Amino acid sequence: MGKIIFDNTKEEVELDDGCPIAQVCEDAGVPFACTEGVCGTCVIEVVDGMENLSEFTQEEMDFLGEQDRERLACQCKLKGGCVKITF
Repeated sequence: MGKIIFDNTKEEVELDDGCPIAQVCEDAGVPFACTEGVCGTCVIEVVDGMENLSEFTQEEMDFLGEQDRERLACQCKLKGGCVKITF
């Protein structure tokens, strides 16, 4: 079991390993539109714990370009551990 920590609200949500993070992000206020990795509405910044998220998808690489601190919440799964994000 891992944890998503929202840096801007300090809210913490536990998730099973391998679970998508989209629903907890949407519940916390991250805006969503297409949920397919095309529109970029759900861009989040990973403050800490990038290694605890799934690998970048092709949709993220196409939309974001450089894989740095930004991710598309609709494309990420939690591998385990803690991930701190802001939006």
